[in-house]
Amino acid sequence: METLGSRQVYANPWMTIREDDIRRPDGSVGIYGVVDKPDYALVIAMDGDRLQLVEQFRYPLGIRRWEFPQGTAPNRAHLEPRELAARELREETGLVAGRMVELGLLDVAPGMSSQRGRAFLATELTVGDAEREHEEQDMRTAWFSRDEFEAMIRRGEITDAQSVAAYTLLLLHERATP
Repeated sequence: METLGSRQVYANPWMTIREDDIRRPDGSVGIYGVVDKPDYALVIAMDGDRLQLVEQFRYPLGIRRWEFPQGTAPNRAHLEPRELAARELREETGLVAGRMVELGLLDVAPGMSSQRGRAFLATELTVGDAEREHEEQDMRTAWFSRDEFEAMIRRGEITDAQSVAAYTLLLLHERATP
């Protein structure tokens, strides 16, 4: 596909939306809408068999959801993935990791968004105070055993695609690590 032109149609501190004029491989022309968001980091904080999750109201869905801590830097700023992961973990949970291992790369919704993310495993944790952004004031955190976490996925209580995919990366990491 060839991009013939591009225009921004919306912007806020978290994302921009653009509309691209495109030429398809057969020569026909059309438009493609793209949501541009900065890359995010997701952190699986693990203490033995326990996983730290955050719960917050997800406005587009109109419901509260449990998920792994994750997010982007303020005002669409760019941070190195490991630095962003440490920031998100501290901000949302108050935890600081003594060890952070990158698990892999995730694409959010490649049919409509340019956003990509890195998943990390955080261990050797130190407890501190959360430093949440104003938008996260209703957030709460809790520890869950891995069995509880998997049961919550089966029951449809954890539906965040990035959290489920990151957990799969954790399982693959553990399988590959002697």
